[in-house]
Amino acid sequence: MSWFKRDKAEGDKLSKIDESQKRVRTEGLWQKCESCRQIIWKKDLEVNWNVCPKCGRHFRLDAITRIRMLLDSEVYQRFDADLRSSDPLEFVEKMPYRAKLVEQQAATSLCDAVISAAGLLDGRQVQLCAMDIRFIGGSMGCVVGEIITRAIERAIEWRTPLVIVSASGGARMQEGAISLMQMAKISAALMRLDQARLPYVSVLTDPTTGGVTASYAMLGDLNIAEPGALIGFAGPRVIEQTIREKLPEGFQRSEFLLQHGMLDAVVPRTELKAYISRALRFFLS
Repeated sequence: MSWFKRDKAEGDKLSKIDESQKRVRTEGLWQKCESCRQIIWKKDLEVNWNVCPKCGRHFRLDAITRIRMLLDSEVYQRFDADLRSSDPLEFVEKMPYRAKLVEQQAATSLCDAVISAAGLLDGRQVQLCAMDIRFIGGSMGCVVGEIITRAIERAIEWRTPLVIVSASGGARMQEGAISLMQMAKISAALMRLDQARLPYVSVLTDPTTGGVTASYAMLGDLNIAEPGALIGFAGPRVIEQTIREKLPEGFQRSEFLLQHGMLDAVVPRTELKAYISRALRFFLS
């Protein structure tokens, strides 16, 4: 009978397998597309620059990935990476603005909501600014305004084209009127770029709203948007409450704006680099 019975003492010696080890860990490996409802392996998304391979939905990209996508190599010159806001208004909401900045800098490894770089786009030297929606909603404060203005001034000095990729909720409320002043500051610098007869290509991504849309995002010699991007000044809900009318289908999406003459083109992300390259050849020929 001992053949069919396990001795209790012997059984205690056997190693026990933790229940957590029995489960396959898949958390964070998959992402659900909100358009086609498909579950997508994140590796497939990364290879396709965060565009759904099933339906073409464009997921949001961080600034570093934008730069890698548009420039020829990962070797590029980065500028003003140490600029940080001084909290000019000493603003306090749920937490002090100064503490909010430290928190966001730690979470994103960015100094603020934009990265400025110089590199080669299809063999042509360009100044490139890419905004990052993760940093306080990509909002435009004094640091964003200063970094972009310096990039414009370098484009003039180096005689190179300028490309700005916008992704922003608008002006940063924690800096009040100082953030609003960046709209005029950048617009004035873009006028000097125009006088120098150098091209500026503006790329609008999801979302581009508020004071960013009302200033440099719509001032390009060529205004391009990604498919399905939300672009506007005030949000649809605010507009509906103001005019007390139901807005049309797709209002403030890039395709709607192209149809109504507010954009020059809507270009899929995978074709964006080639499209900008052709445009710059045309401008500088």
